[in-house]
Amino acid sequence: MFHKDEYIARRKQLSAAFQSGILLFLGNEESPMNFLDNAYHFRQDSTFLYYFGIPEPQLAAVIDLDENQVTLFGDEMSIDAIVWMGRQKTLSAKAEEAGITKLVPFQHLDQYLAKAKAQGRAIHFLPPYRAEHKIKLAELLDIKPAQVKEKAAVSLIKAVVAQRSVKSALEITELDKASVISADMHLKAMQLARPGMSENELAAAVHQVALTAGGQLSYPIILTVNGQILHNHYHGNILKEGDMILNDSGAETPMGYAGDLTRTFPAGKKFLPEQRDAYNIVLHSYQEAVQTLKPGRRYIDVHYQSCLSLAEGLKTLGLMKGNLEDAVAQGAHALFFQCGTGHMMGLDVHDMENLGEQYVGYTDELQKNTTQFGLKSLRLGKALEEGYVVTVEPGLYFIPELIDQWQASNEFSAYINYDKVQAYRNFGGIRVEDDYVITADGYKKLGKDLAISVEAIEEIRSTAY
Repeated sequence: MFHKDEYIARRKQLSAAFQSGILLFLGNEESPMNFLDNAYHFRQDSTFLYYFGIPEPQLAAVIDLDENQVTLFGDEMSIDAIVWMGRQKTLSAKAEEAGITKLVPFQHLDQYLAKAKAQGRAIHFLPPYRAEHKIKLAELLDIKPAQVKEKAAVSLIKAVVAQRSVKSALEITELDKASVISADMHLKAMQLARPGMSENELAAAVHQVALTAGGQLSYPIILTVNGQILHNHYHGNILKEGDMILNDSGAETPMGYAGDLTRTFPAGKKFLPEQRDAYNIVLHSYQEAVQTLKPGRRYIDVHYQSCLSLAEGLKTLGLMKGNLEDAVAQGAHALFFQCGTGHMMGLDVHDMENLGEQYVGYTDELQKNTTQFGLKSLRLGKALEEGYVVTVEPGLYFIPELIDQWQASNEFSAYINYDKVQAYRNFGGIRVEDDYVITADGYKKLGKDLAISVEAIEEIRSTAY
């Protein structure tokens, strides 16, 4: 946990955005894998962590704006829990570390909210992303589960997003740690990979680095020779000479902050010539996108710059043609780049995504395009601000099924040379990605240097086996 003054200040800032009522926050619960006492790794709700800092299950908290009182609802360990888990720091001690002076048994939350509701007081809460939270909120507030999401407070969503989007110096330090560990994970993969090894072996080695550093994964590892599958969590393939390995993996620090890096490298010692050419197109797109990062710059324009750079590179390969600005505006490039160039990061690898992309990545003035293929997958479009932390991650992905579908309907034939694209149908995918904090005059890369050029990657691969 940070010092209690940090959490007190965060709650004070949030409270200042409201006149009256109650702000309700539910912590996460244990989630059983296959029976009650065999649970998945516990992860506290990120907004609860942000304002209260306690990474324990079965907690709730309220900020009473009228009484100027913060109350934590939870229970001390029972003797049965102590028998199985050992004596832990008491909940009252953890509450004190978070700057909370009032601790009440969890079972009293129901009557507390019932009294507030009877008084006609507004109860503000965030939209739930877990089924048990939806049910719990429905019971606590006496509404139907189907009504919970629509009754979530948009005012609270916007206030939380505005506050959590701008990272403090303490948070940036944590995010930098996460990126450092993530870079170590990627370096280990580049050093160990060799033809004949399974993806499983390599993914296990990557995971080990995160655990050894005292953290966890910030999301399931994507490590695959089939990089054209954007979120490929299958690790059953055997590496062979001529393959490219796409490794998208990141560490989460013990404080809960995420890293998110991607590198693509050859399973052998060198890229094949066509792989080198395509890789350099992606790398150039990445470099151009990074150079445009600064406060006031709309991320949708960073995305367009990245897409245009990719299209220009594809034209040199003979895969695209015509007026490329028009091609990108219409979405023709999305045959090769189906997703967005980046997203917000923080306590979540896709920061605050549970609160809604329309609030986190966009504004009332800049609405998300939810219909154009490719653009509808851009999670971040709004203007950047100092203190934002974002990813930059362009890529090229050759998806045979998509190529066949577009060619059959003659989609964007004015911009795409399908006869030449067919030669790449089994090429796979390439992505590079790093994490950046927006500074007063531009940007700063988080973490430490990690090989990204063809030459630097091949130098590491030359001694790998």
